[in-house]
Amino acid sequence: MGSTPKMKVLDCLAPLFIACLAILGCTQAVTLEVKEGNSTCIKAELSALLFITYTTFNSTSNVSTSLPDSTSVDAASSSCGAAGHPPWLVAVFGSGHALGLSFAKNGSFYSVTNLTLQYNLSDTLLFPQSNGSGVVTVVSSSVGIWAPINTTYRCASPTTIRAGGAAVTFSAMRLEAYMPGNDLSPAESVCAADQTTTTAPPTPTTTVAPAPTPPGTPATGVFSVTNSSGTVCLLAKMGLQLNVSYVSQAQNKTVQELVNVNPNLTVTSGSCGSTTASLVLTQQTTTLNFTFSMNSVTSQYHLSGINLLANWSDMTAPFSASNTSLDYLRSTLGRSYMCNTEQTLLVVPAFSLNTFRLQVQPFGVTASQFAAAEECQLDQDQMLIPIIVGAALAGLVLIILVAYLIGRKRSHAGYQTI
Repeated sequence: MGSTPKMKVLDCLAPLFIACLAILGCTQAVTLEVKEGNSTCIKAELSALLFITYTTFNSTSNVSTSLPDSTSVDAASSSCGAAGHPPWLVAVFGSGHALGLSFAKNGSFYSVTNLTLQYNLSDTLLFPQSNGSGVVTVVSSSVGIWAPINTTYRCASPTTIRAGGAAVTFSAMRLEAYMPGNDLSPAESVCAADQTTTTAPPTPTTTVAPAPTPPGTPATGVFSVTNSSGTVCLLAKMGLQLNVSYVSQAQNKTVQELVNVNPNLTVTSGSCGSTTASLVLTQQTTTLNFTFSMNSVTSQYHLSGINLLANWSDMTAPFSASNTSLDYLRSTLGRSYMCNTEQTLLVVPAFSLNTFRLQVQPFGVTASQFAAAEECQLDQDQMLIPIIVGAALAGLVLIILVAYLIGRKRSHAGYQTI
């Protein structure tokens, strides 16, 4: 579908206004909090530039403005979410203008589901010669802001969201919803734009670029989850490698990428229960979530779910993969599961997880130590192979020795005196 004249004007002029205001330093940061009693559930530190196209008596005009220092949270419209209603952050400013963000939670992640902008055309200082009056409301459901629960979304780079005949550009943003405390979490989920670095273009050559180098074996990390009393309730030691197929922006086709999880750059979180436990590993724009389930009748546990959410700079859209019907890493309560051999855990066709030197115990951890391990079948097979080979070699030596003795006996019989 073709662009309307209004949208073409917006596409052409919005970047110019944004660049000019950035150079002049006209955008300023504001801090907004939604509270329920003495608890903060949503907090945002951000700068926002609004670009709006409106009609005048003769043609169309454009106006840009940033959120002023006087911007405040509308307590009547904002909410931490209750009775089936999503959490809302509504900021009001100027003469009847408002900017709202609604949130939702999906498993271990939260996201901004809608951006709503309300602007009052009766404000003649902001909209001179407007041929309309009253409040105009525009909504965008394509926001692209998400992060794991208990982490702060951070994006210093400008991010533009279009809604109707308007555009909102956020910058220097730090935001969190469903907050566990009254301040932003120290663990951060960084947007893809902040992960991209700009370098000078290379000098053209005729050399063919080499194929990407495989990442090699990942480093082994030790991860733990504690309960409300501070006691370790889940232990894991493993090297992890992501095998992801996604559409590449640079190559405009589906590519397969092997990415090692770096334990030194990983933030660990999770939860423990009597029949369910989770381990969440967050590394910048990648979050890997393990769910373990316990059968209280058989006292057997297993890895029942894996969820991956990634927003790498080369992806055309955030990658999400989930499977909650898995049956991996099965062991018994009171024991850990161990598999030193490399395993491949298939999650969905576009995502599998390679594990190395793995030992995990999601239930029944005592004294912050692994219990005696139940070894995987792959490790047992690895132990059997040298035994079988040794037995075969011993049998072969025995056969050769018997054949030699029989042959020697026959040769002596041929020299007997008649």
